[in-house]
Amino acid sequence: MESQSEDRLTAAEMSVLWMQYINDTCSICINSHFLEKSANPEVRSIIEFTLTSAKSNIAFLRDFFQKEKFPVPIGFTERDVLPEAPKLFSDTFVLLYLRQMSILAMTASSAALGLVTRGEVVDFHKRVLKIAVKLQDLTRDLMLKQGTYVRPPYISLPDRVDFVDKQHFLAGFLGTKRSLTSVEITHLFLNIQTNAIGKALITGFGQIAKSEEVRQFFKRGKQIAQKHMNLFSDILIREDLPAPMNWDSNVMDTTSSIFSDKIMMFITSAMIAAGVGNYGMSMGASPRRDLGLRYASLIPEIALYAEDGANIMIKNGWMEEPPQADDKDQLIDHHK
Repeated sequence: MESQSEDRLTAAEMSVLWMQYINDTCSICINSHFLEKSANPEVRSIIEFTLTSAKSNIAFLRDFFQKEKFPVPIGFTERDVLPEAPKLFSDTFVLLYLRQMSILAMTASSAALGLVTRGEVVDFHKRVLKIAVKLQDLTRDLMLKQGTYVRPPYISLPDRVDFVDKQHFLAGFLGTKRSLTSVEITHLFLNIQTNAIGKALITGFGQIAKSEEVRQFFKRGKQIAQKHMNLFSDILIREDLPAPMNWDSNVMDTTSSIFSDKIMMFITSAMIAAGVGNYGMSMGASPRRDLGLRYASLIPEIALYAEDGANIMIKNGWMEEPPQADDKDQLIDHHK
């Protein structure tokens, strides 16, 4: 085995590699069940691509960690899934879920490429980004072919270039509100769609969770997601624009054990974190005051929900600890 590299890993490199390992072990568990239950050859092909990619990443990362004398994370294992258990989600929802995962992967790998330095780490995240882009293309193309792809709303083309010349552009509470901009419409659509995906996902998770505490956590999340969908949908509808649909009908009625509570809590926590990021980005991209304040008012609710989820994971020993900086005071005091 090669000796540890003289080019030490930065905190950013440790972080993105550690998180990638955890995510890929999760992906292997989830997609092994999806593959076992999918009957559609075209959907199976995409699941197999995702599964093969995750296994390839794990092989690289395990070798890299051992070479660097970095403790290999535990992540998720075959104990966290029963692939042969009854089907929980339709193939239509599986495609939608994989498409959403590709978006999260593109975001994460793009951010990683802006932070990492070591050549092999840079090359690895380039591969991860390429895989995520391909997964996005595969899922989009098949959903378009099947007629299940939901496009963002259409608006008329502008007839001229113009500049904002009145403070009214920022108004949103008093007087007449201006129409939504294309950017604001896009963010509203995105947040409705991600909440719809999250709601369907945790509806299914709630049906199969073993712990009563975890089931109640998912039930609460389902209610929060529906509330947020209603708020955003109402804004679009008032502008005579269509809102994305629910995906609840794509959840089967099984209550059999399929995934561990640990892995379902992890996936839900990742979706919540993505939601907080989406709301923050949407708030910054929405000049109309009522929209910005709407996002700002909702962030504390999902942040508290995320904290409660983290507490459940910590209490049950499900939250694996990421790499941390040395406690210098503790090192100084170790002789006492």
